[in-house]
Amino acid sequence: MATSKITYNGGLRTTSVHERSGNEIITDAPIDNKGKGEAFSPTDLLATSLGNCMLTIVGIAANEHGFSIDGATCEITKIMAENPRRVSEIVVNFQFPSNAYSDKDKKIIERSAHTCPVALSLHPDLKQTVSFNY
Repeated sequence: MATSKITYNGGLRTTSVHERSGNEIITDAPIDNKGKGEAFSPTDLLATSLGNCMLTIVGIAANEHGFSIDGATCEITKIMAENPRRVSEIVVNFQFPSNAYSDKDKKIIERSAHTCPVALSLHPDLKQTVSFNY
């Protein structure tokens, strides 16, 4: 079964439907690339997927090791390069709730974040700058 079905709606906008759930994501080309910028751009989703994946894998590891990251957030900053136009860096800034994480918990958090499937799938030339704030 396909993961998603994407329809080009015109006006540099697409709608992606998750085949299993029916959930939708709309993308727009960014303003600096002839778009409206009214929704995530495809490159925004690429960068955001890194944070989503890291938080998910950290959540799995936390559950397996008996601690919680509920309420943790990460902010994503996407940095573009030109010629060719591409994402050159993704900055991920984690903020964890004020739980008393042990040094062991912090190592688990940081190791699992860096080994998420999206992080490991991105080209090594795409810089991943990750910070953890506890």
